[in-house]
Amino acid sequence: MKERIEYDSMGEVRLPEDVYYGAQTQRAIQNFPISQRPLPSKMIRAMGLVKWSAASANRDLGLLGKTLSEEEIDAILAAALEVADGEFADQFPIDIYQTGSGTSSNMNVNEVIANRAIELSGGNRFDKKKKIHPNDHVNMGQSTNDTFPTAIHVAVSLSIQKELVPALLHATRILEKKAKEWEEVLKIGRTHLADATPMTLGQEFSGFARQMQLAVAAAQEARAALHELPIGGTAVGTGINTHPDFAALACKYLAEETQIPFVEATNHFEANSQRVGIVKSHALLKSIAVTLLNVANNIRWLGSGPRCGFYEISLPDLQPGSSIMPGKVNPVLCESLMQVAARVIGNDATITTSGMVGGQFQLNIMMPLMAAVMLESVEIMARSLEIFTQNCLEGIQANVQHCENAVEQSLSMVTSLNPYIGYEQAAALAKEAFRTGKTIRELCEEKKVLPQEVLEKALDPRQMIHPKDTCSFS
Repeated sequence: MKERIEYDSMGEVRLPEDVYYGAQTQRAIQNFPISQRPLPSKMIRAMGLVKWSAASANRDLGLLGKTLSEEEIDAILAAALEVADGEFADQFPIDIYQTGSGTSSNMNVNEVIANRAIELSGGNRFDKKKKIHPNDHVNMGQSTNDTFPTAIHVAVSLSIQKELVPALLHATRILEKKAKEWEEVLKIGRTHLADATPMTLGQEFSGFARQMQLAVAAAQEARAALHELPIGGTAVGTGINTHPDFAALACKYLAEETQIPFVEATNHFEANSQRVGIVKSHALLKSIAVTLLNVANNIRWLGSGPRCGFYEISLPDLQPGSSIMPGKVNPVLCESLMQVAARVIGNDATITTSGMVGGQFQLNIMMPLMAAVMLESVEIMARSLEIFTQNCLEGIQANVQHCENAVEQSLSMVTSLNPYIGYEQAAALAKEAFRTGKTIRELCEEKKVLPQEVLEKALDPRQMIHPKDTCSFS
């Protein structure tokens, strides 16, 4: 492999001849061969946006124009947007488990943008003397300590907005549709996994739909927790080497470009040193994971069978379910979504620990890991939920007869007799019905517990599912 030599403040560095990155990136490659997993591409793209907004602010403030031509400033802006668009993706190889502030990746982005800008403005990016410098120009008015967490906020906010919220809304619409379709399908309710009073399948699915509506609100709140940006605090929050108007202007550019209402941090000392916004945001993502796991698991249970389970709904057949049992089909997408939820719940422990022990004095030193974990949680929930919705939820069918047959067989039908015969006598009837294998209706008719017309009204399951609309003992 051909090499070139570059220099940084520590001296000479040999690196591949044609790469766009420079000496500091190469040192990080050598120092952190840990997981072989580079920083997520969404994070690199967000850093490109941050660099573009910073350069735009410094251009407007007349700072870049002191040492660069208009053409060179435009080249920095263009190069930053190329990075934001995902170009040069192979030029960001630094491992997630790097310096805790993200300095290595910040300099990686600075070097690539500087060298690409030199190229775009007609210069030679291999010259030892850089006309467009990664620190002096691309990183002007910035520190890793404020721009890297800013990029986390931008990357995660965009991912929530573009991926997770649409997936949650899609699932919500399908669950609402199923709830409407099945609003008259009688079934037995269950508490403690034991038979309870009747309800409709539509009512049950309306509960799932409401859970998903609340998850949408949680996702929006998770994004809102990231709206304050640390940019402008530089090293420790004082804003050293930064124009007083830089932060607000950079935030304005980011807000306009992303259509997310980013604003300058209220207090830069807090914004530099602590990552409470990220901890709060992920806690809300965890709550969404709990919802997804719950809904998927309930649907898995409702589809269990087909002969020896509940089998109140039929899930789409997607693949053979056993290597030994012919014809067996499993609820594979429910299981996939449940595993994703478990991962996100585990990720929350990582985020909590990183926020708790990582922020000493003026800097949190767990940020590359926090960025990777946050983005993983959003991405895998969004992708798995969309697949679950398209390939499972949309194709669920109600097993109407199976649902309704179970209602008449349920011992909990006796509950509606409480107002007529009292709890103790009703409990005795339930025990006798179980012992004899008779239904509550059969036993009541045999014992003439109530007049027939009263019994028919009391044991009408459709009156039980709308107690506010009817009075079973009037």
